[in-house]
Amino acid sequence: MPVFKSVPVVKTINGFTAKTSNYAIVIKDTYTTSGENAIIIKDIPNCTVNLNSKTTDHITIKSLTDTLIVSDYPIDDFFDEIELRDNASIELIFVKDGWYILSSDGLKT
Repeated sequence: MPVFKSVPVVKTINGFTAKTSNYAIVIKDTYTTSGENAIIIKDIPNCTVNLNSKTTDHITIKSLTDTLIVSDYPIDDFFDEIELRDNASIELIFVKDGWYILSSDGLKT
């Protein structure tokens, strides 16, 4: 199985009810967030994470591989995507009409 999830939980995020888990371990090349508090990406060469603002409003991503984070809303009012290096982490929140980086290390410039 390419995604391992913790015990299922139900959350209401941005007016939508999401069946999700508190965390997920991702070992596939693409993944769309679904309300998890945190995801860990590992055991693959690279990964693309799609931020889903309908199900996720706060997430921490720990990347043990090169990871591209994409969104349909701007990140920090400017970026369409951001790239994480191997062994990096980032915390993001969704507010009104965009994603904002609260904390990060290992971003590629």
